[in-house]
Amino acid sequence: MSSTAPGKAKVPVAGRRNVLVTSALPYVNNVPHLGNIIGCVLSADVFARYCRLRGHNVLYVCGTDEYGTATENKALEEGCSPLEICDKYHAIHKEVYEWFNISFDHFGRTSTPQQTEICQSIFHKLLDNNWLSENTMQQLYCESCQRFLADRFVVGSCPVEGCGNDTARGDQCDRCGRLLNSTELIDPRCKVCEGIPVVRDTDHLFLELPLLKEKLEKYIDEASATGSWSQNAVRITDAWLKEGLKPRCITRDLKWGVPVPHEKYKDKVFYVWFDAPIGYISITACYTPEWEKWWKNPENVELYQFMGKDNVPFHTVMFPSALLGTGENWTLMKNISATEYLNYESGKFSKTKGIGVFGNDAKATNIPADVWRYYLLSNRPEASDAIFTWGGLQIKHNNELLKNLGNFIYRVLSFIAKPEGAGYGSIIPEAPNADIHPLSQSLAETIGNLIQQYIDAMDKVKLKQGLKIAMAISSEGNAYLQESQFWKLYKQDPASCATVMKTSVGVVYLLACLLEPFMPSFSKDVLQQLNLCPNEHISFADEKGESDKAKRPWDLIPSNHRIGKIVPLFTELKDDAVGSFRETFAGSQAERNARAN
Repeated sequence: MSSTAPGKAKVPVAGRRNVLVTSALPYVNNVPHLGNIIGCVLSADVFARYCRLRGHNVLYVCGTDEYGTATENKALEEGCSPLEICDKYHAIHKEVYEWFNISFDHFGRTSTPQQTEICQSIFHKLLDNNWLSENTMQQLYCESCQRFLADRFVVGSCPVEGCGNDTARGDQCDRCGRLLNSTELIDPRCKVCEGIPVVRDTDHLFLELPLLKEKLEKYIDEASATGSWSQNAVRITDAWLKEGLKPRCITRDLKWGVPVPHEKYKDKVFYVWFDAPIGYISITACYTPEWEKWWKNPENVELYQFMGKDNVPFHTVMFPSALLGTGENWTLMKNISATEYLNYESGKFSKTKGIGVFGNDAKATNIPADVWRYYLLSNRPEASDAIFTWGGLQIKHNNELLKNLGNFIYRVLSFIAKPEGAGYGSIIPEAPNADIHPLSQSLAETIGNLIQQYIDAMDKVKLKQGLKIAMAISSEGNAYLQESQFWKLYKQDPASCATVMKTSVGVVYLLACLLEPFMPSFSKDVLQQLNLCPNEHISFADEKGESDKAKRPWDLIPSNHRIGKIVPLFTELKDDAVGSFRETFAGSQAERNARAN
C-alpha cells in the first residue's frame, strides 16, 4: 500500500510542486462501507495518483482514528481491550484499502507515542498562549464503576414525546434521530454495570474559539480565495462563523486516549475531535523523522484534504484554530474536497446498523476493484447526495467500461495482433502520412482540447468531471475507428490504415495514462498488452513535454514496437449476477447472517 521504497522517505524538494494529501482518518471500530471509501480514501487516492502522474512530489498519508468513546464501547461489546479492538480493525481497514488499490505513502494509526508527544506539545503551546479556559459541566457519574460516563456509555428512555425508545444513547436516539445530552435521558443507566448514575459537576478545558476568531477568519478568507474549496465546505464553514463561535471542550472523562498533561486534569484524555486531526501530523512523524519539513513549511507545501461533509467544521474551523493558536508556522489546509452522502438503494449506508455494501463485501463479489472504483468515482457525490444501486453499477460497467473503453482498446490491439495479411503481426506500423491525414489531424485536435479540459478539471479536484472527460477520449477513439473504416483501408489504402492504427494505439496509451488515477490495475493491464513497463511509462508531466506530445498520438508508440498478448479487459456483468448481489446484500448485516444461517 506504500508507494515509497523502504528507507527512502519523501521530503519536500526545492523547485518542485510539493503536495501533501490527507484523507479523513476512518474510525477504527468497524469495517468501512462504500460511502466511507468514496468520501475520503478513494477520492484522495485519485488526486494523489494524478499529482504523481503530473510529476509533482506527493505525500499521501492516512490512518485509523483509534481513540475515544466508540472504541471503548466496541471493546466492551466484544469483551476485549480497546487496543485489541484497534489492532483488529486497523488490520481490516488496511486489507480493504489494499484491495481497493489505495496508494498511501503511509497508512498509520493514532494510538502511537508520536501522537501523544505532538498532541501534548500543541496543548502546552495553547495553554502558554492563553487560548484555553476552564469550565464546569454537569455529567452523569456511575458510583459503581467510579467514573464519569461518556455519552455512549449511557442508555435510557428518549425524552422526545411519543418516541418511546428505552434504549436511546446519551448522544442520540436512533429511533427518532434527536441529538441528546446524556443528562436529558429519562431513567438513565450505565451501559457497563446497569447501575443508575447520578449527576455530578466535572471540570473541563475549552479551546477559546471566540478569541481566535480574527486569526481564523483571516486564514479562511485567504485559503478559500487562493485554494480550491468545494462549495459545501465553503457553505458549512460560513454557517459556523455566522452562527458565532463558542468555546469548545477539548477534554473527556475517558481512559482510552491521549492523556492531558496537566496535574488537575491528569485523569482525563483529549476529546477525539481535538486529537484526531493531529493524527495527520503524527502519522507523518511515524513515516519520517523529518515530518516538520511537510507540516511546518507552508511556503513550499500545498495541503489538500479529503473528507465527507460532516467532517468539514473540524478541518476548516477547529483544527486550524488549534494550530494558529500555537503561534508556529504550520502548513495549513489550502484545498478541501468534501463529498455529500452516498446512499444505498432506497436507504442510507450505516456502519452502526450494518446496512449497505462494505469493503469486504465488494471483494466477495469477485467484481474487480477497478470496476468498483470506476462506479464510485463516476457517481461521486460532489454537489448533491448520490445513490448506489446494483442496476447502476451494471449499466456503468456494461455500457461504459465494456462497450466503450474495452471495445475500443480490444478493436485496436487485436487488429494489430492479427498475422500479416490480416493485420500487422503484433508490430506497430509506420505512419509517414499522419501529418497530412485529415481524419487523424481532426482527432488529434479534439483530443488535445479534451486533455486540457482534463488537466483543468483535475487541478481543481473535480474528479468526476476529469473521469468523464477521459472517457470521452475513448468515445472519440471509437468514432474515429468507425469513420475511418480501417478494415476496408487495410486492402484499399494500406498507408492510411497504418496511420489510423498507429494513431489509435497512441490513444490507447493515452487512456492508460489518463485513467491510471481512477483505475490503476486497468492501466497496468493495458500497458502490459502494449508491452510497455508501467513504472516507466505512466507519466504525464509538463516538464517532460508529455502533455504536448499527446497532441500527436501517432508519435506516442514507436514504429516496429512489438505489442504483447491481447485479451479482453472487461467481461459482461449479467442480470442474474446483479439480482443475486441485490438479494445477498439486502437488509442489515445481522439480517444477512440470519438468512445465511
